[in-house]
Amino acid sequence: MADFLILDDSKKDENGNNVHNAKDPVLKGNFMDTLNNYVVSLQSVKTKEKVIFYRLLSTMTNAWMTLVKSMQVLEKQEKNQVFKAILWRFSSELKEWKNLSECLEMFPSSFTEAEMWIIKSWEKTGQLNNVLNDLAEQIEKVESLNWKIKSAMMYPMFIIVVVIGVIWVMMTMIVPKLLDIFDDKSVLPASTKALMATSDIFRDYWLLFIVIGVIFYIFIKLWRKTPDGKYMYDNIVMKVPVFWWITRKLILSKFARVFSWLTSSWVSVVESLKITSTAVWNEVYKQRLLLLAEDIWSWIKMWESLDGDKLFPEMMVQMIQVWEQTAKLDQTILKIADFYDDEVDNTIWVLNKLLEPFIIVTLAVIVWFIAMAIMQPIMNLADTVAD
Repeated sequence: MADFLILDDSKKDENGNNVHNAKDPVLKGNFMDTLNNYVVSLQSVKTKEKVIFYRLLSTMTNAWMTLVKSMQVLEKQEKNQVFKAILWRFSSELKEWKNLSECLEMFPSSFTEAEMWIIKSWEKTGQLNNVLNDLAEQIEKVESLNWKIKSAMMYPMFIIVVVIGVIWVMMTMIVPKLLDIFDDKSVLPASTKALMATSDIFRDYWLLFIVIGVIFYIFIKLWRKTPDGKYMYDNIVMKVPVFWWITRKLILSKFARVFSWLTSSWVSVVESLKITSTAVWNEVYKQRLLLLAEDIWSWIKMWESLDGDKLFPEMMVQMIQVWEQTAKLDQTILKIADFYDDEVDNTIWVLNKLLEPFIIVTLAVIVWFIAMAIMQPIMNLADTVAD
């Protein structure tokens, strides 16, 4: 990315023309400028950097600093060259009387549609500074939840990889040497023969397993990019007990939080549901939210559309039913998001507590089977010698 950037400081001469030096990120030439903009648009800004950007921008606008000046200050102190180029582009577009929301739309890989709509709504009221800090906090909460899920899965995944590695070493290196002590393998017990067959498969076809695994992974990735494939994949994942237990709460939390942001920013309920459907990463929920938006457009109340739907728990539907009539739906939905955040935390804690003993017991059973398959013919041989 940095190779495409030519740092060039833009100033105005007496006639109002641009004069460049080597500090601002501008690319010379129409083709290179287009290429630079394209490459930058493909890069994504880290959530942490985006949160800091919103917080600092909120502080500056509260101090009555203009958006153009704020962008220039943020650009000078930004170390990430990609984000630095984005901030320079923001500054340039703002000088052309574009809104901040229009600037965000230029970089969809870094800024979500929900963020654009929230900022656009507050721009109409002239109170942009009021929403930036809250937006940073909400983004931080969503990212914190995602990080908790990833960190919670890292430990069991590490244990599983270690277990697979231990089994592979035992089957390819240890077990074959131990089984070589038996000359007549036709009289071995069934468990020992099964162990020998498993060991031969691990030793002779390990490369085939890797190739099949890679092909299967690529197939799943390509299949998930199709509309039907993504829907079917997400539907299958939702039926897996452990994944469904935590995935459902995570999706409901994200749905409630994003939907609350939008409705509190005076975005219509129908438009909010359409935007939120793109924020929840599950295709099944996305299609259901789009259907909900159509129902509301047809003057069907939100709770009536969701009533009896297995994707949305009865408690959430009841809260929406009670508070939808008070015109405070956004506050209620936000409380639901906080509730499911706590539920996800508790679920992660329970999951970690249950997975560790389960993995240990599974490994113990595998080791016990291997030990018995090896020791049984040895014990039989000892009994024969004793007789």
